[in-house]
Amino acid sequence: MREVALLAVLFGVYNLGRFLSADHTGSAFRHADEVIRWEAWLGLPSEAAVQQHALRIDDLAEVANAFYASVHFPLTAVVLLWLMIRRPAEYGKARWALASLTGLALIGHMFFPLAPPRMMPGWIDTGVLLGQSVYGPSTDSGVANQFAAMPSLHVGWAFMVAVFLIRATRSRWRWLWIAHPVLTFTVVVVTANHYWLDGLIAIALALPLLLIFDSRRVRIPADVGELAQRLNDEPAVASSSSARTR
Repeated sequence: MREVALLAVLFGVYNLGRFLSADHTGSAFRHADEVIRWEAWLGLPSEAAVQQHALRIDDLAEVANAFYASVHFPLTAVVLLWLMIRRPAEYGKARWALASLTGLALIGHMFFPLAPPRMMPGWIDTGVLLGQSVYGPSTDSGVANQFAAMPSLHVGWAFMVAVFLIRATRSRWRWLWIAHPVLTFTVVVVTANHYWLDGLIAIALALPLLLIFDSRRVRIPADVGELAQRLNDEPAVASSSSARTR
C-alpha cells in the first residue's frame, strides 16, 4: 500500500505540474512551427502524409484511438504491480527510472509547451472526428494540458515497459515486447497526438535512465520483499500440502 501511495503521489504531482503549465497557447504554437521545421531539416517523413495513408485503411483510426486512450497508463500500472510482486529487485529500478523520466518530461512540458499535430493545419484530429477524443475539441476543455507533447510519455513509458519486461523475464518470447513501443509510436503519429521528435527525444531520455538505474543497487522495501517472497512461495506450499493429503 505504501508503494501504491508513493506512485499515486508522484502521478498527482506530475498532473498538477501539467495543469499549472497549461496556459501557454502562443508559445505552444510557435514551438510547433519550430518542430515541424526541425523535422523537415532532419529529413523525417511528414506525419501528416503518414496519417493520410493510414486513414485509408478501414477501422484503423478507431483502433488507434482506442489504443491511445486505454493502453498507456493501465498497462504501465499492471507491469509495475507485476514487477513489485514477482520481481522486486527489478521493481525498485523500474520505479525510479519511470519516475525520473516523468519528472524530466514535466520539466519539458513546463519550459517547452508544444501544440500537438492534431491542432495544426494539415492533420486530422481522429479522436474528435470519430467521437473518441480523450481531450475534447478545444484547447481549454477539461483539466488536461494538451500542450504537454514534448517529450511523449506515451512513447517513453512504452519503451521503458518493454525494457523492464525483457530484462525481468527469461522466455524466448520476451523480445516480442519490442512491439509495444513500436505500436505506441505508430499510434501517436496516426492519431496526430505527437510528432516524431516527441517520441525520439523521450527514448533518448529513457536510455540513460535505464542504464543508470540498472547499474546501481536499489533498496527494496522490506515489506515489498516479504510480500513477493510469500507470493512466490505459495505454489510450492500448496503443492506440498496436496502431496501430503494424497
